[in-house]
Amino acid sequence: MKTEWDYTTLADAYLKRPDYADAAIDAMLSIAGLQKGDPVCDVGAGVAHLTLMLAARGLNVVAVEPNDAMRANGVTRTQALGNVRWHEGTGEHTGQADKAFEMVTFGSSFNVCNRPLALLETARILKPQGWFACMWNHRHLDDPIQAEIEAIIKRHVAGYGYGTRREDQTAVIDSSGLFGPVVHLDSRVIHEQSIAECTEAWRSHATLERQAGDRFAEVVEAIDQYLKSLGVATIQIPYSTNIWVAQLKG
Repeated sequence: MKTEWDYTTLADAYLKRPDYADAAIDAMLSIAGLQKGDPVCDVGAGVAHLTLMLAARGLNVVAVEPNDAMRANGVTRTQALGNVRWHEGTGEHTGQADKAFEMVTFGSSFNVCNRPLALLETARILKPQGWFACMWNHRHLDDPIQAEIEAIIKRHVAGYGYGTRREDQTAVIDSSGLFGPVVHLDSRVIHEQSIAECTEAWRSHATLERQAGDRFAEVVEAIDQYLKSLGVATIQIPYSTNIWVAQLKG
């Protein structure tokens, strides 16, 4: 399925992305009161990072992903699981039935949707008083290594910015008029990666790829050279998993 953001060339690199913080996922499910066996739709499921975490907690997950290469990796990673099914679709057009799910999640995907339309679609496929959640892992940019990586990016890409993925999502959720009060969850997680894995993860960075254009490979190479100059086998990357959760009204 063709979308504005094409992740085909990034799909394998996405396998090196960090998982979300367990504490944040558990808090999200606790707030929503979800139980084992409840149906959940994971939208923009990619290579199944969030899908796997939901399935491991006993939920029945329908993973919706528009990109063939990303979906193929996700299918491979979940093929042994009887509580995961995959479908082609987008946040605006999931292809799912009305009032089918207790929760609809967007793991690092809400920012690449038309957010108001995605919220309307979420409301359509949620059961009465079901729950919406969107989330991202945000690197701690005050960490010395991450600060230097930011400096490298900004030396190569003038005006580089993260768009809506680092914004507070409360206003856009509230403005839909579809959901009750928004709860924000924030849980820190440390992700340890080898230098090669870290570089490969940067090759999956769609926001950087879009803004760097023809210079994307050059930027990733500069990051790789910096990481190698540290003279260590692995680095610890501090993240915060940020989740916005809200319940469907009425």
